Amino acid sequence: MKAFAVSLLGWVLVPLVALAQQSAPADLNTITGITVSGGTVEISGNKKPDFNSFTMTDPPRLVIDVSGAVFQGVDAEIPVANGTVTGIRTAMYGTESASIARILIGYEREVETDIQAAGSKLVVKVLGAGGGTAVAANTPPPQQQQGTAEIASATNTPTGANAQDAARAAASDRDAQDKAAKAAADAARADRENQEKAAAEAAARAKEDAESERKKQEEARLASQRQDAERRAAEEAAIAERKRQEEDARVAAKRAEDERRATEQAAAEAKRQQAEQAQASAKSSAEERRAAAQAAAEAKRAEAQAAAEAKRQQAEEARTAAADAKRQKAEEAQAAAQARREEQQQARVAAAEAKRQQAAEARERRQERTVASRESTARPSQGSAAAAPREARQSGGGSASSRRKTMTLVGFQQQPDSSRVFVRTNEPVRYTVNDAGNQVVLELENTRVVESNNTLPLDTHFFPSAVSRVEAVPGAGHTVRVVIQLKQGVRYQTRQEGGLITLDFPRPGR
Repeated sequence: MKAFAVSLLGWVLVPLVALAQQSAPADLNTITGITVSGGTVEISGNKKPDFNSFTMTDPPRLVIDVSGAVFQGVDAEIPVANGTVTGIRTAMYGTESASIARILIGYEREVETDIQAAGSKLVVKVLGAGGGTAVAANTPPPQQQQGTAEIASATNTPTGANAQDAARAAASDRDAQDKAAKAAADAARADRENQEKAAAEAAARAKEDAESERKKQEEARLASQRQDAERRAAEEAAIAERKRQEEDARVAAKRAEDERRATEQAAAEAKRQQAEQAQASAKSSAEERRAAAQAAAEAKRAEAQAAAEAKRQQAEEARTAAADAKRQKAEEAQAAAQARREEQQQARVAAAEAKRQQAAEARERRQERTVASRESTARPSQGSAAAAPREARQSGGGSASSRRKTMTLVGFQQQPDSSRVFVRTNEPVRYTVNDAGNQVVLELENTRVVESNNTLPLDTHFFPSAVSRVEAVPGAGHTVRVVIQLKQGVRYQTRQEGGLITLDFPRPGR
């Protein structure tokens, strides 16, 4: 019986998805010991247990599932065989974050148990067990004993000397025989009744045994159904976990691809900037060399003229000096005129660029007003209830899709003659730029921030830059506001290339 109970005990635990015993996370209940004392089983953990239980029959078992728990230092099989408890099995199933610790207790017979949580312990006590019945041997009925005694008395009656005594003796003998026959009939009737009663009791016991067997079979069928349901639930949980892991892997791969693309774009931008810097440096070096050569030629010519003038008369030297002074003044006037022409040319280029920027901003504002007009026509109730937005200084991204965008990066970069604040999104986004005094606000429409690191402020006050602080914060509705604090108000340029928006601020004093 004990070996059969232990084998069934192990069979119940086969369908479970076992988890290796390991160091448990801090938020799980760690079960470190199971002790047995008579019919009492104590399960020790480090937290108050959250559990469910159910019983099984043939052989008798009690199953306890502790949610959010793992075993540590507890054997998978604990043999007991103390007359009440046959043995204990343990197993874990579920996921690492939703682990379930199962304790299965086998009993020698059907028992009634009481389960109580005492602090971090779970105490299982046996309240009672079934008993047997005793069968006593049958004894002869008292009537048969009495009749036998009377017959024995009658046979010992002595005969009289005369006929009267003989008649009385015969009458007494007949009475004794009648009583004996009546007693025998009563005994036979009592014996038949006892036999019928015994047969009825045997039939009732057979019926009870058949009903008990039927109940056991029904309980076994229900237990099998529960085991099938548990197996299906475990399989479904495993499938769901695998799907979740595949989805997590897909999201991680996409994030890695986005980061790789962002890195490649940043590297290409840095390479382009380096090329521009190298080109500017080469141009500056060539101009410096040309100026040095010209200065050397001028110095050589001046030295030759001075040598020639030294050979001439003192008066010629004075005339030559006056001519040189006049020529130098003319050259300075020519250089000043050339500088004015260059400044005028730069002013015209700046005016043309400002005019082009104003035209682009006006065109974008017209597009925004057209889109807003269409949206207000499609949703008049929302349009009437919404407050009018404040006037934007700059805007862009008019061709952006209607999908929700994600801001993936905000950063600061030093350029040769300016400082750059850049914002990267997963795709082009509509934006507006507003400035007030020493603050510039870049507002990204229909955008969200996923990584919390992107909301940490950037302190740039120690750089030789007009920018002192950059911070991205979620705005009203589905917007993200990038607030740029300046040390002083300066002009800046805004540009958008795909999912990259840049704001360039000139260095102070330039």
